[in-house]
Amino acid sequence: MDTVHNPDRFMADLRQILSQGRKRIGVLIGAGAPLSVRVDASGKLDANGQALIPGVEALTNQVVAKLTGKQAAAAAAIRSALPAGGNIETILSKVRLLQTALGDTEMHGLDGAGYAALGRAICEAIGEIVSASLPEGRTPYHELVSWVSGTQRAHPVEIFTTNYDLLIETAFERAKSPYFDGFTGGHAPFFDPVTVAGNDLPARWSRVWKLHGSLGWKSDNGVVVRCGGTDCTELVYPDHLKYDLTQKQPYAALFERMKRFLLTPDTVLLTTGFSFRDAHICAVLGEALAMNANAAVIAFQFQPLANEEPACKLAFEHPNLSVYARDAAVFGGVSGSWRPGDLPKNWSEIRSSFWGPRGGGQALLLGDFASFCRFCALSYSSDLARSADAAAPDEHANPAPVAA
Repeated sequence: MDTVHNPDRFMADLRQILSQGRKRIGVLIGAGAPLSVRVDASGKLDANGQALIPGVEALTNQVVAKLTGKQAAAAAAIRSALPAGGNIETILSKVRLLQTALGDTEMHGLDGAGYAALGRAICEAIGEIVSASLPEGRTPYHELVSWVSGTQRAHPVEIFTTNYDLLIETAFERAKSPYFDGFTGGHAPFFDPVTVAGNDLPARWSRVWKLHGSLGWKSDNGVVVRCGGTDCTELVYPDHLKYDLTQKQPYAALFERMKRFLLTPDTVLLTTGFSFRDAHICAVLGEALAMNANAAVIAFQFQPLANEEPACKLAFEHPNLSVYARDAAVFGGVSGSWRPGDLPKNWSEIRSSFWGPRGGGQALLLGDFASFCRFCALSYSSDLARSADAAAPDEHANPAPVAA
């Protein structure tokens, strides 16, 4: 008999965890998240508009299109040699490798200094595109922060993100909700790895960790500082092949923080908008999950399960990583289709927050960042207390992913 999973049971337990404030909870936000924020030509919210910030493929095309002359030719040559055309991060990593290796030797029309200039041009183009401001009005980022700050917590919520934009920071600041991002100071805040490694700040201070760097970071006399604007783009992406101490420190400390978080007992990391195609992050996740059976990662994926091979591969290797795709899930290393049970009393509105029409049929909605954030924000619903217990799985469902 084919395995099936009942989304009602999984979501009832997850909502309880989200609302109680007792567990250590982290959220990994990938490049797919800003796609759910749609705006018109003037930058105002519009459900039928364009994505506020493009996805990785579109971002790559737009950045490459901004290059001219020898830089454009060199970038095109690098891109054509990468598997499936690469993306902007793999292109930039290759550029920085050539910058270091070539010296006065030319390749594709550029020498080492030329590739250094190309790297700066790519970062500047990235900055222009991802520096979009968070629109006025209610966005998924606002709702995510509402959930984070909506209850007293024993442990801070830790936001890990591969994105360079300042959208999550803006949402925290508009809500007047405190957060720590690894920098301290007033005039030119500097990166402080000692505080990143510790837990000295109060739990009401959320943590925001920019794993691939951020707009507004720059190197100042050998120290990484945050300038507060969007014009600083030199540190938007770590070069994992070779980097000097100035570049190494922020990223080394931030990746170590993610690993330490996952090695802490009784932790849950939720991923959203993350494709699991970043080998460096997947290596950290896999190592930590192998070392700590009490940690759980729940990956909310937008596409059907058959199209989420990188996430599934990690889930089959590590049973404490679950993949929740729109049509099916992998839980405990076992894949199965979603099949809701009979509708419990008072459960209709709650089910509609995670289950509904998509792709021509009924599907799990939480692979979409906007639906995920709304689900988190609604986890405080008073209806949950009356109806969660009734949301039992059918006879073929697996138990919920983590205990409350």
